[in-house]
Amino acid sequence: MRTETSPSQIHHLESREPPVYMVSIGRVYRRDAITPTRFPIFHQFEGLAVDRGITLADLKGTLLHVMRALFGEDRRVRFRTHYFPFTEPSIEPDVSCGVCGGTGCRTCKFSGWIELGGAGMVDPRVFENDGIDEIRPLWSPDLRVLRQF
Repeated sequence: MRTETSPSQIHHLESREPPVYMVSIGRVYRRDAITPTRFPIFHQFEGLAVDRGITLADLKGTLLHVMRALFGEDRRVRFRTHYFPFTEPSIEPDVSCGVCGGTGCRTCKFSGWIELGGAGMVDPRVFENDGIDEIRPLWSPDLRVLRQF
C-alpha cells in the first residue's frame, strides 16, 4: 500500500533520456482521520515534464487547465508558495469551494478554498542524482558560476 505515486517519476527518469513527459495516476493510502477533505484512501495524480524552456508558468497553466476541467470553468483557482523537499520553487494550488461557493463552510474549513496538493519545479539535486545535467545556473546572473567558463 503506497503513500504516494512519486516513485514513478524517478523510475521514468531512470529509464528514459529527456525530453520526458509523463503522468502517473494511482490509489494511495495515508493514516489520515476522516474529515470533509481527508480520507485514508484517495487517488493521486502527478505529472513530470523535463525539457528545455519549461517554466513555472507552464506548470501553472497546466494545473489551471486540469483544475477547471475537473471542477468547472466557473471555479476560482489560486496558487500559494510552499515548501516541498524535491521541488524548488514549490506551490500549492487551491480551488474555490464548490459546496459554499467560496463563502466558507465546514468542507473548506471556513476559508472558501480547498487545497488540492503540491507542485513545483523539480529540484536540481533530483536531476543530479539521476545523472541529468543541471543547466539553470548558466542562466543565473551569479558571476561565480559564469567565471568557471
